[in-house]
Amino acid sequence: MLDPEATARVPASDTPAPLGELGPQSLQILMTEHWSLLAARSLVYTEALSRTSIFVAALTGSVVALALVAQATDFGDGFVAFALVLLPVVYFLGLATVARLGQVNWEDAVWVQGMNRIRHAYLDLAPELEPYFVTSRYDDDRGILQSSIAMREWPPWTQAFVAVPGVVAVIDSVVAGAVAGIAAIGLDLGTAASIAMGGVLFAISLAGFATWGRRQIAKGRRELVSVFPTPTDA
Repeated sequence: MLDPEATARVPASDTPAPLGELGPQSLQILMTEHWSLLAARSLVYTEALSRTSIFVAALTGSVVALALVAQATDFGDGFVAFALVLLPVVYFLGLATVARLGQVNWEDAVWVQGMNRIRHAYLDLAPELEPYFVTSRYDDDRGILQSSIAMREWPPWTQAFVAVPGVVAVIDSVVAGAVAGIAAIGLDLGTAASIAMGGVLFAISLAGFATWGRRQIAKGRRELVSVFPTPTDA
């Protein structure tokens, strides 16, 4: 049978409408996606704080346990054995925490990139609102940096030790140094040698964390696909 409304139908077009011509439903969709990304960022921050708190709590408990064992054994062989069993576990927990925090930072960068793209759409719909936005509308690394930590230029290398992964890496490296120092004490190498071995392992661990962190940041910047890059004159 013939469709009585066939002549009234308009063929669908594969060409998307310009953003400024989209209807009110487009703004609702953008706002829904924006709130979804905000919720994802909130979960990311919650996990980062939880993982860091677990590491700090484990480290605190380990220090208390070592103090009690030291009093009971007068820093004898029992203390050395207990410390060499416990502290490597704490170091592994710190290592896993730093690795997960690196993943969390990458996830957060992706969510910020998505919100920058949505903000770009907002300003396409209402360009007159641009003076009221303090975050970026661009989705490259500079735009993400401006929206996440309010910086327009790439921060100095010292910023790594201000961020949570850097703080955890330093504390975990201290744990590594303590393991080496206690092992040296167990081998009766003397105080000077114990301090030297602890310092060397601390430096090696911290250098490993720094190298891994730089590679992760460089990899993340390469993998970011920018649709709205920051203009050169911005």
